[in-house]
Amino acid sequence: MMDKIYINNLEFIGFHGVFSEEKKLGQKFLVSLELTVDTREAGKTGDLTKSVHYGLVAQDVEKLFLEKSIDLIETCAENIAEMVLKKYELVKEVKVIVKKPWAPLQMHFENVAVEITRKWHRVYLSLGSNIGNKRKNLLEAIRKIGELENTEVVKSSTILETEPFGYLEQDNFLNACLEVKTLMTAQEFLKEILQIELDMGRVREIKWGPRIIDIDILFYDKEIIEEDNLAVPHPWICEREFVLDPLSEIAPNYIHPLEKKTITMLARKLKEREANRSEERRVGKECRS
Repeated sequence: MMDKIYINNLEFIGFHGVFSEEKKLGQKFLVSLELTVDTREAGKTGDLTKSVHYGLVAQDVEKLFLEKSIDLIETCAENIAEMVLKKYELVKEVKVIVKKPWAPLQMHFENVAVEITRKWHRVYLSLGSNIGNKRKNLLEAIRKIGELENTEVVKSSTILETEPFGYLEQDNFLNACLEVKTLMTAQEFLKEILQIELDMGRVREIKWGPRIIDIDILFYDKEIIEEDNLAVPHPWICEREFVLDPLSEIAPNYIHPLEKKTITMLARKLKEREANRSEERRVGKECRS
């Protein structure tokens, strides 16, 4: 469990709301934040740079909240959360509550409020190409991923040449893995990388067939996702050396949330299985000859 910094009920007169009267007359809003931060070093040393200055956060929230009129307090909350996470690197997660005590309701009430929790997500990706200038394709895809909104490439493996998997009548691949941090949900991120594939000319004709670029989500935080268009962890991770080898380079101690083993352990086990299969094929061939 990490530490928390609370900023409770900052009071502003803002001009947010769907109705024109709300935008003209203004009304009171209360904004609260819960910041997830590791404060231990700051607490031990007295060094404020090792924590988050709540006074500066409050000033930034005020500036953002008052700079323009917005219809929904949901949007206000999203904007505040995004600003805090992008500007304050030490904040790992933020909860934002926006209260609207003067909301236009024809009854007695204390307030209307929206509460959201947002954080940086850690995503691991596998990239592959075996058409055209393969290295250029990978580097272009990595650049495009890094240019996505609210997304940053944290680590990139070396580029490896590997033999094709599944459909063998095709050229060798170049493969790499990335660690990315993003504020997007898994589905939002999937939509973006599919668009990158499309923009780069990816055509899906043969399963496991040739491709100019292939981008797969391997892990999204420690989440287990089972949806029609997305399975996370990627179901083929444990069977693919071209995934485990570059992944073990950038995340050797990452624990697979289903297998409960590190990437290094999974890579070693796969190599042992492949060695055993090779030996069995060799012995079988000798017996037949």
